Amino acid sequence: MYLSKKVRLNRLMKNGRCLDVAIDHGVCNEPSFMVGLEDIQSVVNTLVDARPDAIQMNYGQSDLLQTLPGENRPALVMRVDMGNPYNKERHRSMWAVMQNETDPILPALRMDAACVVVNLFMLPDEPDLFRQCVKNISKLGNDCEKYGMPLMIEPLVMQPNSERGGYLVDGDTEKVTTLVRLAREMGADIIKADPTDDPDDFHHVVQAARCPVLVRGGGKADLRAVFDNSAALMAQGAHGMVYGRNIYQHDNPKAVVAALMAMIHDQADGAKAWDIYLGLKG
Repeated sequence: MYLSKKVRLNRLMKNGRCLDVAIDHGVCNEPSFMVGLEDIQSVVNTLVDARPDAIQMNYGQSDLLQTLPGENRPALVMRVDMGNPYNKERHRSMWAVMQNETDPILPALRMDAACVVVNLFMLPDEPDLFRQCVKNISKLGNDCEKYGMPLMIEPLVMQPNSERGGYLVDGDTEKVTTLVRLAREMGADIIKADPTDDPDDFHHVVQAARCPVLVRGGGKADLRAVFDNSAALMAQGAHGMVYGRNIYQHDNPKAVVAALMAMIHDQADGAKAWDIYLGLKG
């Protein structure tokens, strides 16, 4: 691994673990994702004050983080692709493209990102979408090696649109593990993976990845259940989390971040994390 890649990974993964707060939802073009993100400057300020390890953003947001003064701001994880599988309706054409088609890594280099993240969609009956993602990763991965930029791949196994009115997570252990293995063998330095339906199966995902695995949060859920499930996944070998709506759509994001950071870095269980949250929520 190039030294520059190690330097960026050290900035992102504190002691090999990471809480990455995702607010890159604008490129999904899904209104329900925007609740809580209306005043994006305020959201960034709140998160910087909460001090997670990283904030996941698009190029057009990243100035709000990277122009802030001080040395202790969270690391920048930059989303470099976009796609249309997040809407409730089934589109005639499913697509996933790079935000900068010509030189996809350039925006991340300009903004001093610690990592880039790209999707690997697997939807039923959408082989062309999968092929597009493979092409995106192939080009981006080559650039990441050239410039020493860590590559986070987000392998997403999704249910048919007809199941519940949207391409939602398929947590089948075999499917998740297989796609994670593929992502790793395409050159992922970090995997952002969906949880398995049974958290006790998640060690299979970790084994397949052979690199740090961060758990993807998905939609907003009952917070106590989120803490308990997150603790179970950490016990199975996860190295951290990439949570968005389960942080920014809550009344006190700072309290949620503090609870999750204690879980990730201090081995707090779900009950302890809940106590931390309640103590800070006031």
